[in-house]
Amino acid sequence: MASILLFTPITDLLPCWKSSKPPQRTPLFPYLRLNSLSVFHDAMSISSSRTVSSSSPSSSSSSSIFDAVREREAIESPNSGSTQHSETDPPASSSKLVLVVGGSGGVGQLVVASLLSRNIKSHLLLRDPEKATALFGKQSRDKLQVWKGDTRNPDDLDPLVFEGVTHVICCTGTTAFPSRRWNGDNTPERVDWEGVRNLVSYLPASLKRIVLVSSVGVTKYDELPWSIMNLFGVLKYKKMGEDFVRNSGLPFTIIRPGRLTDGPYTSYDLNTLLKATAGERRAVLIDQGDKLVGEASRLVVAEACIQALDIEFTEGEVYEINSVLGDGPGSDPQKWRELFKAARVQ
Repeated sequence: MASILLFTPITDLLPCWKSSKPPQRTPLFPYLRLNSLSVFHDAMSISSSRTVSSSSPSSSSSSSIFDAVREREAIESPNSGSTQHSETDPPASSSKLVLVVGGSGGVGQLVVASLLSRNIKSHLLLRDPEKATALFGKQSRDKLQVWKGDTRNPDDLDPLVFEGVTHVICCTGTTAFPSRRWNGDNTPERVDWEGVRNLVSYLPASLKRIVLVSSVGVTKYDELPWSIMNLFGVLKYKKMGEDFVRNSGLPFTIIRPGRLTDGPYTSYDLNTLLKATAGERRAVLIDQGDKLVGEASRLVVAEACIQALDIEFTEGEVYEINSVLGDGPGSDPQKWRELFKAARVQ
């Protein structure tokens, strides 16, 4: 049974596969928009060799981040008597280290910005580390470490990237149809299948959770109208990536968004990201069984990924997610628990 919860406003979001061991009846056609190709997460695929990039933050940069967070919360929770973090917000975590893969894309950058606002330590794997500074500003290495690497090339993944990592959020992806984003062999097969497979093969057995952003429709890629979207294999390769994660033996959660809306915010800085809202479509619809066909805000998808990390019963589960009109759960963990739990009731 699908579950919908209407609550205080939210930060919404939306879309985006271990082989050899490493060295160690709603019409869907209105949503296809073949020209815009925005159905899938347009996160950049990672490339090139290993390098660490980080720098020290200034006090003004640090304070501006929290000012932006408070402003966003005030906008999203107009009935709240305070703009400070609520008691239900996740506390700063010194034990959690989250690796974000695809962190310069539409969903990934919102994931990183939210982790920074929560004071959760993160590793960011990018093919172009300079994008991290443009998006997130200068951050302390104790808070954010940026690594250069390409999941499509297993030899390009530095084992140090995964050292100490407790959780992973993977939101890599490319376009469903040929486009400039396919330049440099950035195709669905290379990104959604080989890239995910290579990444998972490197993850430590001690990992507490990997959250993979996939897509609705992956189980029906050979059926109309999904077969149109799958003309170049994007749904098939996403499903192959999902299956590899499922069979890896690692604790996982898979999030399948509908057509991604809101953003991408790839040309904005951290303060802009933290102020982003999902307009009137803040309510969240979560289901299982690959039955949803609607849209999903990138803001909602990013928040769902972060919330799933700490909800124990989401382990080993696959969820579809849409954004609908109404107020949403915001960043309230209890409301997200209720949404995920209700989706499991059949």
